[in-house]
Amino acid sequence: MLSVILLFVIAFALVFEFINGFHDTANAIATSVYTRALSARKAILLAAVMNLVGAMASEKVAATISKGLVDVKLEQYVILAALIGAIIWNLFTWWKGIPSSSSHALIGSLIGAVMAYTLSAEHILWNGVLMKVVVPLFTSPLMGLLAGFICMKLIYKLFVRWNPTKVNRLFRRLQVLSSAFVAFSHGNNDAQKTMGIITLALVTGGLLEAGSGVPFWVKISCAFVMALGTSLGGWKVMKTMGSGVTKLQPASGFAAQVSSALVIETMTFLGAPVSTTQVITTSIMGAGTAKRASVVRWGLAGNIFTAWVVTLPVTMALGGLVSLALGFIMN
Repeated sequence: MLSVILLFVIAFALVFEFINGFHDTANAIATSVYTRALSARKAILLAAVMNLVGAMASEKVAATISKGLVDVKLEQYVILAALIGAIIWNLFTWWKGIPSSSSHALIGSLIGAVMAYTLSAEHILWNGVLMKVVVPLFTSPLMGLLAGFICMKLIYKLFVRWNPTKVNRLFRRLQVLSSAFVAFSHGNNDAQKTMGIITLALVTGGLLEAGSGVPFWVKISCAFVMALGTSLGGWKVMKTMGSGVTKLQPASGFAAQVSSALVIETMTFLGAPVSTTQVITTSIMGAGTAKRASVVRWGLAGNIFTAWVVTLPVTMALGGLVSLALGFIMN
């Protein structure tokens, strides 16, 4: 039977997933909206559907979250604290229009909550954090930058003799497919983090055996809630993503989307919870740099990078503080 605190954990996990949906909607659709490949309404609908499909595709990332980061049996309130800390940061960055990482917000908050609960760092699986979180945190954006640059260079080489109007017309159509691909990869990676948190809570509550995988009802609930959040959109973040980093054309938008989706799918296959926000932002930069480095607004890019760097320590602090507060209340 589900306890009251476990019900709160599941409820807050789904709230986090909902916020993740509208917070990260921009990742999949910003470039296609700003290049006028799709209307905002159609782009959001496409992203919601493909988020739903992607969320059901695998569970490797969920396994990393549920059993690859900590080695201690947790009280339910600790998991709840991790979710609250991540939600606070997500809402703050959404309000400010900063494309931060929901993934690292959740992981940082979980680490901080566990450290506050145990009053030590001994129960964090630091090797797992290093290989599954920290290394992908830095390598996946670099991969996105390189992939976006190479993809755009190939497009320049292949279509150099085409009429610019025909090129724009072609890539506006292709961006429908690339937008769907990014939305699928976002659901496939991001939705699994919440699945992992709920699975961890169920194992901790004695309602699920460790290693038994993600229950189907958890998958479908997270997938549906993320799609619902996506359907509401994330307009502030979309403005930054779509036109703030560099001026996008249909071809460069397509290059950025395909490149980022390939990187995210690679990391998902490896079970690494990466940030869709980071990867697509650097892919946009890479595609822009392929024309010339000066077209990228590096000052804005620097602000975004700062947000990435501070997300883990800030959410660790938030998760720890909420965990201490809830522990005081519960005990």
